[in-house]
Amino acid sequence: MPSGANEEFGAYLADLRRRAGKSQRRLAEILCDLSGCPTVTRHEISRYERGRRTPRFWLPYLAEALEVSLEELERRATLAFGGQQPPHMDAHAEFFAYGFSEDDVPASRFGGATGWRIGSDAVADLLVRIHRLRLADDVLAGGDLIGPALRELDTAVAMHRAGGFSEQVGRTFLAAISELAQVAGWIASDAGLDQRAEEVYQLGISAAREAGDRTSAANLVGSLAYHQTNTGAFETGLSLATAALDEAGDDAPPRAKALFWDRVAWAYAKTGQAPSAIRALGRASEALSQHGGEDPSYLYWVDEDELQIMEARVHVELRRPLRAVPVLTEVLGRYDSTHARELALYLSWLAVALADANEPEEAAHTARRVLELSADMPSERTTRRSQVVLARLRPFRDVREVRDLIDDYACRA
Repeated sequence: MPSGANEEFGAYLADLRRRAGKSQRRLAEILCDLSGCPTVTRHEISRYERGRRTPRFWLPYLAEALEVSLEELERRATLAFGGQQPPHMDAHAEFFAYGFSEDDVPASRFGGATGWRIGSDAVADLLVRIHRLRLADDVLAGGDLIGPALRELDTAVAMHRAGGFSEQVGRTFLAAISELAQVAGWIASDAGLDQRAEEVYQLGISAAREAGDRTSAANLVGSLAYHQTNTGAFETGLSLATAALDEAGDDAPPRAKALFWDRVAWAYAKTGQAPSAIRALGRASEALSQHGGEDPSYLYWVDEDELQIMEARVHVELRRPLRAVPVLTEVLGRYDSTHARELALYLSWLAVALADANEPEEAAHTARRVLELSADMPSERTTRRSQVVLARLRPFRDVREVRDLIDDYACRA
């Protein structure tokens, strides 16, 4: 492949988009509408235009959206790649490395016909796929995973509606659907599909309740609470976060209780209720201390480090940076670097805390790491946090390190 071929074709796409008078976000919306598959975000358009990805699958839709013939678009792509067809760079290629393949279509796996019999093997298979999706989410962002995640969920729901099963298998299958909905909702939120995330969480809540799984239902209510809190609906988020505790009941597993109290603490912090937030953090720590291995496997990530990070985030939100900086520095020093999205998010709180502590040089250094980590990441969460960090640093623009950072990343502000 000639050097710069991706960049050349990307520049051509960017020129077409500007001539059509469309923003990257608007073009992404049009592609989603045309294809019927909500997997493209403005992050993905940006990657196409900078030559980081080749949108081979999307060429027909791009041609229609940008009002150019498909033949012309394919001709320009072929010219850019020296007479060869552009390489196939599927946006979900990394996802398939987690045990999925291009030919593994969920509908064909489950049959899809009315009367399909669901047995325990099908439930076990679905649980394996949910776990793979969850592991993929540890290292990939929502924009890359949203398509596969929604396909898995839609197929599982269709299978449950069309198939036959015993009462016991039906309950376990519904419980599995609720787990899948929690993962898919989280991914949709990270992809910036806020309304879709809410719908998926509500579906999961219904499935968990029908299955009689109070812990899963509470986890989904808490996930919806966290989503609402992080998208500005603070009072709704707080109400849902406390409702999740009621949903779980007194017999909820320790890790689940810890997670639910953490979400309550965050919601209190976002509403400025410092004493209540601190008390909730204490309840989370108390719950985790009772952990004895009987928790659901999907709560594997809830540990002491995660609780410390939430505690630090609460202190940052409450403008108590001196309590947050030491904790974040210590935990992030040993954080798994393959979890790039979470690392970028947690570093963003450290950057804000350093700015609040009147350490603009160090804040700028940390912020640069955030922006570098999230530069090509199709995650709305990291985009929002990057904007928060740059806004918090702007009052320190007279500091050289801050000025250089803002100049370098003016497009992200």
